[in-house]
Amino acid sequence: MKDLSWKTVTSDYLFKDIWFTVRRDKCERPDGKIIDPYYVYEFPEWVTAFALTEDGKVIMERQYRHAAGITTWELPGGCVDDTDPSYEFAAARELLEETGYEFSKFEYLGKTSCNPSTNNNWMHMYLATGGRLVQQQHLDENEEIEVKLFTMDELKELLNRQEIVQSMHVTTIFYALQKLGL
Repeated sequence: MKDLSWKTVTSDYLFKDIWFTVRRDKCERPDGKIIDPYYVYEFPEWVTAFALTEDGKVIMERQYRHAAGITTWELPGGCVDDTDPSYEFAAARELLEETGYEFSKFEYLGKTSCNPSTNNNWMHMYLATGGRLVQQQHLDENEEIEVKLFTMDELKELLNRQEIVQSMHVTTIFYALQKLGL
């Protein structure tokens, strides 16, 4: 197969913040054509988990998402911190902080990108099973998250009514249901 990779000639950072960076690249295609500017959004790696309690309920979160101006159902997850030794650790930490649940088993489902044409990061997807409530939520100061347990049938109804709109979470649900044979 033909190599379609571009060569980065130069990179300049236009904006840097805690979890969002914008850079302007000058690139060269294999045929020599120069692409300038090409903007890349840098984010930390993300994790999300399809989380099941010990009795087989799906843990979902309801929260407001300002950019879209909606309150919606999502899976637990978030950014991987520099101090997290692994993606699985980050997923377990996010689950405990956001839901108060610990899990006996984690299975890696793979990774996905929300938009590989502009974003440089990955969402790492997990199936977490054997969840039990061990503490209260420990949310970040800007988080307000409602936690609710759903049966598999109720989850599928949320999907059918398009009440789960975060595309990477829908992807995670797809891979988890496939792994579970449902």
